[in-house]
Amino acid sequence: MPEPSLKPLRPDRFGFAEAQHLLQRAGFGGTPQQIQALAELGLDRAVEFIVDYQRIGREPVPADAFDRDIMRPADAEERTELRQARARGDEAVLEAFRMERQRRQQLDRQQFAALQRWWMKRIIETPAPLEEKMTLFWHGHFATAYRPIEDSYHLFMQNRLFREHAVGSFRSLVHGIIRDPAMLAYLNNNQNNRRRPNENLARELMELFTLGEGNVYTEQDIREAARALTGYTFDDDDFIFREGQHDSGEKTLFGRRGQWNGADLVELILSNAVVAEFICSKLYRYFVSDAAEGWSRDARSFVQRLAGRFRDAKFEIAPVLKAIFRSEHFYDGVNRAAQIKSPVQLAVQLVRQLHTPVRSLDTLVQACAMMGQDLFQPPSVKGWDGGRAWINTSTLFVRQNLAVYLLTGRRPGGTAWERDGAEFDAMPLLDPVLRGTAGSGTQDVCAYLLRTLLGRPPADPRLRQVEAFVDACGGRFDNQVLIGVLTLITALPEYQLC
Repeated sequence: MPEPSLKPLRPDRFGFAEAQHLLQRAGFGGTPQQIQALAELGLDRAVEFIVDYQRIGREPVPADAFDRDIMRPADAEERTELRQARARGDEAVLEAFRMERQRRQQLDRQQFAALQRWWMKRIIETPAPLEEKMTLFWHGHFATAYRPIEDSYHLFMQNRLFREHAVGSFRSLVHGIIRDPAMLAYLNNNQNNRRRPNENLARELMELFTLGEGNVYTEQDIREAARALTGYTFDDDDFIFREGQHDSGEKTLFGRRGQWNGADLVELILSNAVVAEFICSKLYRYFVSDAAEGWSRDARSFVQRLAGRFRDAKFEIAPVLKAIFRSEHFYDGVNRAAQIKSPVQLAVQLVRQLHTPVRSLDTLVQACAMMGQDLFQPPSVKGWDGGRAWINTSTLFVRQNLAVYLLTGRRPGGTAWERDGAEFDAMPLLDPVLRGTAGSGTQDVCAYLLRTLLGRPPADPRLRQVEAFVDACGGRFDNQVLIGVLTLITALPEYQLC
């Protein structure tokens, strides 16, 4: 068998199943009606519709959507008053300042919770799912977290940066990230000056963000890169370059000497061919296969070809994504229904696929956190491991309870089940059956539901299990029975895959 190339899928092979696969991987799934509409566009138009989402009328994200001044620094008058109070030992004034800071920190924690709800809501409701999927990708790639930063507005600014360049220029995104207040604070570059260089941002910029661990760079390159980034800091919400703190001397990076600064550093890094392969390998894991058993020869070959396309496109992301989503390899049977859903993917897909009530954004955010994906709180600068790391005995229990909650409004609480929100009318899911396009017998309906929810034809044992459940309920479908079937299917191990 020849190694996979970027050869596009034949247009006549793009049908409902392929459209479903595309919508799940490039977004968060959809209803059968939405999948059918995407299939009818054909391969090229469907991919363009998904990737070129700027053409869609979607709600912009204004800079004033959240309060930028909660964690503002003290102004000149406040600094003078504080300095004088310290000089004269005025504990009453000092305590008032401490109380005010605590008040602002509490307000900021409340705004952070609102920020999490806002993003969850946007992911659920967006008409441009790839924008949110890529914003989430960059959030895990350039990982920063709220607790070390303690400024919710800076994380909001960073989110806007990620979505601005979501499918745009990786070069521009890297230039932006070394000037981003959240990243500068998270990796302590605001403490990086010519007298005491701090290597944190320089190291992670190479190791995790662009080149990959152990590729091309040396420890000496990290030290020199840290010098290039001296003086890169921020004041309140604005990046500033403190020239007096910058080391303007000659530096040697990747064997080249010059009076390099941060912008020069980015360009020197991007001149290395390995950048394209590193980023494409992460995109491959995110969109094609997160197989934990290591790279297959096919995967390596595909990523190498994809990296060539990325370099040819001068680090533009959209052409790479289009190449992935058009390729035969993306739609290969081995890559379908084979990727473990992230907690956000699971929660959002349940709502978008089944049209369940959202019920409580706080509950969805908290459930995702319990399953290992706390928005704006990745566990480390490495982001989330993903793949099989999403699944353990604890998270699997939460995954099943989340599906029950969205379908029925019931959640575990103390010794009883607590009902939350509106009743869910699931019957519209059977519209294709009732219209006669998927058969109308019990076996036809069960096969249709399994195929729709699992993304592939059901195995015979699963089909018999679901049929037995329906038979035990009287052999007919009403809303209560249908919700029972959906609860059963979403509890299956196969439903954890997309």
